[in-house]
Amino acid sequence: MGMTMTEKILARHAGLDSVRPGQLIKSRVDLVLGNDITAPPAIKEFNKIGRPVFDKNKVVLVPDHFAPNKDIKSAQMTKTMREFAREHEITHYFEVGRMGIEHVLLPEAGLVVPGEVIIGADSHTCTYGAVGAFATGVGSTDMGTAMATGDTWFKVPSSIKVNLTGKLPPWVSGKDVILTLIGRIGVDGARYQSLEFAGPGVSELSMTDRLTIANMAIEGGAKNGIFPVDDITRSYLNGRTTKPYEAVVADADADYAEMIDIDLSALSPVVALPHLPENVKRVSEVGTIAIDQVVIGSCTNGRIEDLEQAAQIMAGRQVHPKVRAIIIPGSQAVYLEAMERGYIETFIRSGAVVSTPTCGPCLGGYMGILAAGEKAVATTNRNFRGRMGHVDSEVYLAGPAVAAASAILGRIGAPGEVVA
Repeated sequence: MGMTMTEKILARHAGLDSVRPGQLIKSRVDLVLGNDITAPPAIKEFNKIGRPVFDKNKVVLVPDHFAPNKDIKSAQMTKTMREFAREHEITHYFEVGRMGIEHVLLPEAGLVVPGEVIIGADSHTCTYGAVGAFATGVGSTDMGTAMATGDTWFKVPSSIKVNLTGKLPPWVSGKDVILTLIGRIGVDGARYQSLEFAGPGVSELSMTDRLTIANMAIEGGAKNGIFPVDDITRSYLNGRTTKPYEAVVADADADYAEMIDIDLSALSPVVALPHLPENVKRVSEVGTIAIDQVVIGSCTNGRIEDLEQAAQIMAGRQVHPKVRAIIIPGSQAVYLEAMERGYIETFIRSGAVVSTPTCGPCLGGYMGILAAGEKAVATTNRNFRGRMGHVDSEVYLAGPAVAAASAILGRIGAPGEVVA
């Protein structure tokens, strides 16, 4: 029996000829990631081991959740991470001013490549499956141990094959694809499984689409999401990385637990209603829901193409007077390019505020906390109760086009209601 992409990568990193779902393996890792919330407890566990880091070039530390520091506690946490990075001469420590939201920054900086095993003490580490890597989130204890040993344990996941056909209609993006999938399978529909995306429709998806889709694999319960490596992947990596890599291809006789078909051409803009990402409806079916806030950014939709979509809709228009619109570029590079393209001026002139790169409001941290009874449309990845503020607030998940249109309309609405 053949192997899936995930099985091939794990077998290679475990030094085995093959692996099967459910098998326990010890795998070497190519990259270990932590942020300002998860790295400090990992460092505490690491220090108990009494060894140096296994490779200073394979540990990445990014202060992005509460940075720039929002309070004294966050300042102490980033200080812990900063001092650790200096002590161990960590090559890839991204200080404020050079940082970005971790899952935007690492692909952008060429730190993740096909065929790698990447773990991060953040659930959305699965983002890097977009470039054909096995990437998954772990706890801080696992991160601390892996920083010392360079390896970790996995139970090999079974795989769900998601066959994509067709081409995305206008104003429909990767966010609509993954929300549609989660709406179909539920938030636990792929629990501890790999979502392997395949089919002719993959070539119709940009890297931004793929990064968004892989990012939210965890919202369907998946261990990881992974895309095949094609010309679009190689073009994205070209000039970004000097790391050698070896892509894997799923065998024709690979065994899948389930097969799911999605016709991209049949999709339309969608929104996930509170309080789960599976509560998905077409925007046209939502009805009139007035909103108080819009957030466009996050590790899910903070890339330049996301800001481009928003700017196209907001250009020459005004944010509704009852709405607070917050734009958060995913990295300094995204911010700079958005400024050079004129998007930042577009946002400000429309009545939006533009933030430094940060996770901020996505996890209810800062830069956009909701009060009781308030409603927000956000391009973030989770809308659990209390996720962005008060437990009696509501978060509606959508892509950047729907979010921008909603900011103008003052209610949840489709892009076609604002632009032709």
